[in-house]
Amino acid sequence: MTQQSSSYPDWKAPSGDSELLIWPQPDQILQHTLANRNLLGAASARIGGVDLPELRRRQRQCLGLDENRPLLLVAHQAELYHAGVWAKLALLHAAAPRIGADALLILVDSDAPKHLQLRWPLWSQPITDDPNLGNAAWSALLAGPTPGHIHDLASSLAAAAETWPFVPAALDFLQQLARQSTDQPNLPATIAHAMHWLDGSLALRHQSLLASPIWSSPPYLLLAHHLLARAVAFAEIYNDALRAHRATHRIRTPARPMPDLHILTNACEAPFWLDDLSAQTRTRPYVQHSGDAWRLSIGGDIFVLDEKAEGWSAAEQLQQFLHRHHLRLSPRALTLTLVLRLLVADQFVHGIGGGRYDQVTDAVIARFIGISPPAFAVTTATLYFTTVVGTSLPCLPCLAHEGHRIRHGALGEQKMHLVRQIEQSPRRSSQRQQLFLRMHDRLAAAAQTHPAVADWQQRVADANRRMADESPLFDREFFYALQPRDRLSSLIALYQSQFAAIH
Repeated sequence: MTQQSSSYPDWKAPSGDSELLIWPQPDQILQHTLANRNLLGAASARIGGVDLPELRRRQRQCLGLDENRPLLLVAHQAELYHAGVWAKLALLHAAAPRIGADALLILVDSDAPKHLQLRWPLWSQPITDDPNLGNAAWSALLAGPTPGHIHDLASSLAAAAETWPFVPAALDFLQQLARQSTDQPNLPATIAHAMHWLDGSLALRHQSLLASPIWSSPPYLLLAHHLLARAVAFAEIYNDALRAHRATHRIRTPARPMPDLHILTNACEAPFWLDDLSAQTRTRPYVQHSGDAWRLSIGGDIFVLDEKAEGWSAAEQLQQFLHRHHLRLSPRALTLTLVLRLLVADQFVHGIGGGRYDQVTDAVIARFIGISPPAFAVTTATLYFTTVVGTSLPCLPCLAHEGHRIRHGALGEQKMHLVRQIEQSPRRSSQRQQLFLRMHDRLAAAAQTHPAVADWQQRVADANRRMADESPLFDREFFYALQPRDRLSSLIALYQSQFAAIH
């Protein structure tokens, strides 16, 4: 089921509270999931000499997933994500039972840490007191919060919540985080377990896995070797797809949605991170061309990337080479979703940003893998901070337009008399210019004393004060657990209602 570029809408986050974006329609998501499963299960494409269906079967086995059931998948950074991201799990929960599918969340603990501030209006603190928070190359390098830090966060939140007309679910989240903090190996694992517990307490059902173990699995390494051994061919397709996407969307910044891969005379950038697990640093790896083959070189140790090598053997040898140097190949953004869509998911559910950049992935899958790209879905929702639900911010542009009208009406009929005099004066004459200046002088003078102008100025001042005081409350990107439980449950119910109507 191929998605052409013309079929991608210009998705926008809903502006109204408790509004959803679901693309395509719920019944189509279910149909696409089953169609994707058939497409990928019967694909004739070979990767490293291995049939794609066999590679998918082995990858799902490695993850302990039931290969006989359809799988809806969400992947996101291990962070304190907002309700619009969390909404993807509500969609999975509503959709999966309708077709006997499983729902899986993969938290990408190999991405750079971000969105790890627990914040509410006019307050923000990091979720962990690890001093390396600002320096860690990937989030799994961070330790979970100490019990004392969690206690301080919980005390601050409880004090703030005393002034709110609701109890945030984040208090339960922090309590669970405290239980997990001494048992989990790092911050992503701690967050993952606490969020999974909170979701379960809301009757939201899905499996949750960290991404990093996938990057040492044989199926993933087989696909990585396949890409590395064809580095230039992949990079050319990748770069062409990015250029076409930029042209279609009139994007002039060469780094958006991500930079091109560098192709040099005897070297080519690979679409991975090379993580040094000992030094806890990462670089953008390049493969070098020597003779008739591409090579990875670490110090004096060379690994030859042979296009004709048997896939499983190549994956094992690549794994040994990386292990020898305590390295890891972690996929960058497009490669990550390419891997998960090809090897794991029957339906990948994106947010708006992911849906935009995965249009590029579709083109790469079609040209490099040689199959119709499996359809993906997009969803998000808006939940504002509870205290502003049912209210709205003042419209400053509306006030500016009203002020223009009031000021120009301050002279009444005198203005129209001056306008007629101006129109009757010769163009570009000094008389015309003097009349124009006289009119604006009189308008300015009238505005100084006109009661409607004074009233408007007061309303502008009040509106600016409201904007300063209240605009932080309309941030839709607060951690989803800052919502009360009933609001989260209502969003789950909204998604269920969208899928319940399907016959």
